[in-house]
Amino acid sequence: MTRQVNHSQGDVPVKKTAFIGVALSALLVAGSAHARDKISIVGSSTVFPFSTAVAEQFGKKSGFTTPVVESTGSGGGLKLFCSGVGEKTPDITNSSRRMKDKEFSACKENGVTPVEVKIGFDGIVLANAKSGADFNVTSKQIFLALAKNVPVDGKMVANPYKKWSDIDASLPAEKIEVLGPPPTSGTRDAFVELAMEGGAKKIDSLKALSKDDKKAFEKIFTEIREDGAFIEAGENDNLIVQKLEANPQAVGIFGFSFLDQNADKIKGATVDGSQPVFEKIASGEYSIARSLYFYVKKEHVGVIPGISEYVAEFTNEAAWGDDGYLALKGLIPLPKADRDAIAEKAKNLTPLAL
Repeated sequence: MTRQVNHSQGDVPVKKTAFIGVALSALLVAGSAHARDKISIVGSSTVFPFSTAVAEQFGKKSGFTTPVVESTGSGGGLKLFCSGVGEKTPDITNSSRRMKDKEFSACKENGVTPVEVKIGFDGIVLANAKSGADFNVTSKQIFLALAKNVPVDGKMVANPYKKWSDIDASLPAEKIEVLGPPPTSGTRDAFVELAMEGGAKKIDSLKALSKDDKKAFEKIFTEIREDGAFIEAGENDNLIVQKLEANPQAVGIFGFSFLDQNADKIKGATVDGSQPVFEKIASGEYSIARSLYFYVKKEHVGVIPGISEYVAEFTNEAAWGDDGYLALKGLIPLPKADRDAIAEKAKNLTPLAL
């Protein structure tokens, strides 16, 4: 798996570590004697640029060492985060989806108390090189392009579509070649839920199946084709942008901020009649949108220096506000009332309850 790392203060290896039979209090006492002097942050490639920006500001302003931020994907980050307590485990994990019940259970089993901080909104975009064709697609067409099996003449068959125009004559007569995130990515999870499931429900037979046999329906919309039309491109979204530049026929899937920051190189597809722009994602008009988060390991606060101060920097209006430096990087802010409430919970380290 590709890892993108902020090397501003060097890399801290993060390993899954079991602390079987070790009392939490003893672990923290032992950890405090030789604690890391820098915060370790893992997780979502989508949240990575926002977290890195905050880490850099925090390092400049606070007097603490700049945190090390690694892009491991949301699922990979949460697995590391929930693996246990101690300086060999990360302090914070970024996520482009909410923590799942099974991940929350893993945290509890391993003595980890997560504090959830929702930071803003993001759109999942389909984008291609500026020199490529213009795409105006529906979620139904996205499903038909990427599902492993699709309905044809009343039967489920292996996906027969080779070109976008095979699905609808209005689409470009180009090979379906989509560069997307791996299963460990929160972007992949959200894309499957919002675009694939949403698109499948636009087909009458599958909409009926979703009510009659939820497990069979879930299998259909979660299975992505494996015949070369969909290519797992790793967690490095910047690399996907480079590949799109090199191949104008390819389409990439990633978070809005990467489109926003590379608007001179790539362009976003219109989805269900809405363009992936700041205002339409914030209003909910753009259909493939989700919330972004980070999670703090409460047990590490006061042991690893600077965690509370990092959270305070992230939830400062100068960072995540309407005119904050994160908005300039493509983060779509939460409403002010939500920001105020979340900042207060984060300050108080209110544990997540699912």
